[in-house]
Amino acid sequence: MRGRGRGKYQERTGCVKEGRTSFCCVLALTKPTNVDMVQQYAPRLPRQKSFIPPQIPNPFVHEVDLSLASKIRMVLCALVLLPIRVVLFMVVLTLAWLIAKISTSCCTDKMTQPIRGWRRNVTKSIIGTVGRLFYICMGFHVRVQGKPACSTEAPIIVVAPHSSFFDGIAVIVSGMPSIVSRAENVAVPMFGRILMSLQPVLVSRVDPDSRKNTISEIKRRASSGGEWPQILMFPEGTCTNRSCLISFKPGAFLPGVPVQPVILRYPNILDTVTWTWQGYSVPKLMLMTLCQICTNVEVEFLPVYVPSDDEKRDCFLYANNVRQVMAQALGLPVTDHTYEDCRLMLTAGELTLPMEAGLVEFTKVSKKLNLKWDNIRSQLEVFATIAASSKGGRIGMEEFSSHLKLPVSEVLRELFALFDRNKDGTIDFREYVIGVAVLCNPANTEDTIQLAFKLFDVDEDGSITMNEFTSLLQCSLGVPDLDVSKLFMEMDADKSGKISYEEFKNFSLKHPEYAKLFTTYLDHQRYYLHMLQEEENLKQCLEAQNTEAAVQPTIGVVETVGISDKKED
Repeated sequence: MRGRGRGKYQERTGCVKEGRTSFCCVLALTKPTNVDMVQQYAPRLPRQKSFIPPQIPNPFVHEVDLSLASKIRMVLCALVLLPIRVVLFMVVLTLAWLIAKISTSCCTDKMTQPIRGWRRNVTKSIIGTVGRLFYICMGFHVRVQGKPACSTEAPIIVVAPHSSFFDGIAVIVSGMPSIVSRAENVAVPMFGRILMSLQPVLVSRVDPDSRKNTISEIKRRASSGGEWPQILMFPEGTCTNRSCLISFKPGAFLPGVPVQPVILRYPNILDTVTWTWQGYSVPKLMLMTLCQICTNVEVEFLPVYVPSDDEKRDCFLYANNVRQVMAQALGLPVTDHTYEDCRLMLTAGELTLPMEAGLVEFTKVSKKLNLKWDNIRSQLEVFATIAASSKGGRIGMEEFSSHLKLPVSEVLRELFALFDRNKDGTIDFREYVIGVAVLCNPANTEDTIQLAFKLFDVDEDGSITMNEFTSLLQCSLGVPDLDVSKLFMEMDADKSGKISYEEFKNFSLKHPEYAKLFTTYLDHQRYYLHMLQEEENLKQCLEAQNTEAAVQPTIGVVETVGISDKKED
């Protein structure tokens, strides 16, 4: 039965070869007689809910739309208020620096011991008061809700959303806790001395063990029983436009101690405080903010969050649950974007792609697909090469076909549809990363590569010639004048005119899309041969039923004749 079905298939495709079934007999998808059969098969990748695009596509962009009235008002404020505010700012800054210098005069830069006694009171009371004068001089009106917890109740304070360099107001309102800062900031004139008065946890970019040492220092201070000041941290790790809460870094939650969530709002008609990766620069935002009559800020202290035993064991679970509480209080969605998405945005801009093309929700994609930042960055470079001729940083069907150096066919359209998760007719970088990881890499196994090479190697001499490569692809794709010389030359690394198995394997590993294309061919053929088998079985059943129906009347006639003869006797 199977032989009859395969022979019938080979006869239809015109790919019968002596001694073995040709490549085309296994891979061909050239206009089957029953097109609806192939369309009915059409396997599609299940759309996991975990990979649904985020509600906020790009939380790292902010543009200020200045109306004519806003511009006029800013000019007037610049003439009247700006000079006064600059003078007051310098006076308050100098005063804060003098007080900080006195309180830290006998302290080392390494801060191995906490500041105690009157020095600590000076930092908390006097510098805190000067800090309030500072933001009043800058034109900020701060409204505080809730009650700050003491260091024994909540050793760590987590603040979100982080959207501006003005978020430092939360430090002043919280009672001058310690912060996590770069070691280089201590050397900044005047600001560095004020920073030292806060007894910061310093992070060094030079020290390779800095991350490990920082985590150890946070744990040590958090478990000191109130000897050290509270530690205030921005768990998002980068600035957003406050449209959502992005992934929280686990640093604040690793000690497993209670934390107090603090949320920030800037309820202003004109938002001049938000600093993101796409938008105005820091000097422009600073100038625009100083030229506002008043800038409103709301700081809300939420109840202390005490972790469960499960959360103490899993810092990511702890961070996620605290983020949900803060997002609910803010009425904002959450996404899995992170600082690494910002780095990919910058890379996309360097590759002449739109910056937002690099956004993939790094936390989710890297965790679920087990990908590192370097892997995703290298894929972004490949994606930029493919999308170079398109507009908008997306891959269309033509670019996809050109990248694979193959003509548009039914199977190529199906592979494209598997990548195109939202079915908009294009593939963005996020879809490309997911497609390569979910579709192509699992299919790109040693067995698949060996099977493909054997099917190409028609004469079984251990290499693939141009004629073998061309004729088989022409037959399988149904394109008699198909030119695959560029693809062949790219695979033929040593330019010997033949493709060895090692060359074939190396090319396949670097271009996993071909593995999925190959397995898609195989899936179609298995289905097609299965349907031929079903047709053959159905045909035999019908023939058997027709034969049985023809025999029944004959038996009835014979029996009737027999009875009549007996009566006559």
